Amino acid sequence: MSTVVTGATGHLGRHVVEQLLEKVPAAQITAVVRDEAKAADLAARGVKLAVADYNVPETFDGLFAAGDKVLLISGNEFDKGRVGQHTVVIEAAEAAGVALLAYTSAPGTLTAALADDHRATEQVLLASGLPYSLLRNGWYHENYTENLAPVLEHGAVVAAAGDGRVSSAARADYAAAAVAVLTGEGHENSTYELGGDEAWSFAEYAAELSRQTGREIVYNPVPVDALTGILTGAGVPAPVAGILAGVDASIEKGELVVSSGDLSRLIGRPATPLAQAVTAALKG
Repeated sequence: MSTVVTGATGHLGRHVVEQLLEKVPAAQITAVVRDEAKAADLAARGVKLAVADYNVPETFDGLFAAGDKVLLISGNEFDKGRVGQHTVVIEAAEAAGVALLAYTSAPGTLTAALADDHRATEQVLLASGLPYSLLRNGWYHENYTENLAPVLEHGAVVAAAGDGRVSSAARADYAAAAVAVLTGEGHENSTYELGGDEAWSFAEYAAELSRQTGREIVYNPVPVDALTGILTGAGVPAPVAGILAGVDASIEKGELVVSSGDLSRLIGRPATPLAQAVTAALKG
């Protein structure tokens, strides 16, 4: 039996594998990757590698074994039919008789277009009859802190979220929740609404940036269509820009406020505060 992580060389997947290595022997971890070379460091530590591609269904034939616990990390190819990609993994897991399939989804309150593929994938997973765990991850600190250059250059946080608040958390926090589910007991047929402990507004985010940089950073709220134009002007593909701007509209409606407390309960500690993520990003 293995703990199997798909998308293992992605941002979230790497965090998951690193944290699994602290809990279970490397030989019991299988990292599913597209490019073996990108996972050479994991292989060197004893992690088993499986080369497979969501877009090539046959690469998942025989990849899973009965009793495996699988983490299906949602794909990021919005233009390639993510539900179909995820279904490939779910059907292979069903055929093998895995013990658990955990899926990184989106908050149940989110109505933005971003959530559509997640809801459809959840339906496929529930219909499969597999023991499941829905990890409904909220927004990530890194969605903002990894894109600080234009904010610092222009002295402004630009968003289409109005006065809305968001319960973001660090990637490492969401990874820790996945590891808790994969290595713990009693998580079959569960749904977790995951988010940070404290929701924040973009005005508060700008104020935190000001405090830590010693410079005046303002919040500049804009309409959704204006943000879409800004993003496409910066080189973001139009469909993705529309999806991201749509998330801001959902934030304004309060759809990314997560008050369940599930994340800190699962990981056994408080979630990483936004201020801490800002500090790390500014140092980096």
